[in-house]
Amino acid sequence: MKTRESGMPDEQMWASFFSPARTLAKLGLTESCHDVVDFGCGYGTFTIPAARLVGGTVYAFDIESEMVETTRRKAYECGLANVRVEQRDFVVKGTGLLEESMDYVMLFNILHCEDPQTLLGEAWRILGRGKLLGIMHWNYDPTTPRGPSISIRPRPEQCLAWAVATGFHLHVMARVNLPPYHYGWVLAK
Repeated sequence: MKTRESGMPDEQMWASFFSPARTLAKLGLTESCHDVVDFGCGYGTFTIPAARLVGGTVYAFDIESEMVETTRRKAYECGLANVRVEQRDFVVKGTGLLEESMDYVMLFNILHCEDPQTLLGEAWRILGRGKLLGIMHWNYDPTTPRGPSISIRPRPEQCLAWAVATGFHLHVMARVNLPPYHYGWVLAK
């Protein structure tokens, strides 16, 4: 099930919104993490830098075949053998990963979906105890150049409330500012 339309810009514009390595660091991904999963990998914007950082495997999922091929090609071109890209409807079918097998989960710009708690539940299932969940989303501000419409865009407090209701607790006690257009939360299982 494709999530609700988020206004995904072309790759060049998308890349201009982030410093991926800095964003990952702010959201708690470190080289001490082993296996990582990226829900909705898109262009591989965060998959590729994560794979360069961690010692384990980065599992990248997307429902769009074009995004899967783009991320797969980038991993190949970068010589990254630790990236596993799969076209998968993870909203309906989950990730297929083993319980408590991941050290870090990325839920970046995806919690505007119809049922965010399904994604959070799958993140909970696959994360090991004490391991981290990074949430990033567009600021709740209609002046952002892209992103989901305000009518479906979650407020920061809503993302946090959903995660806490799933069982997560704050790892970093404050909301993480990710200028110019995003915010994040770092939570632990």
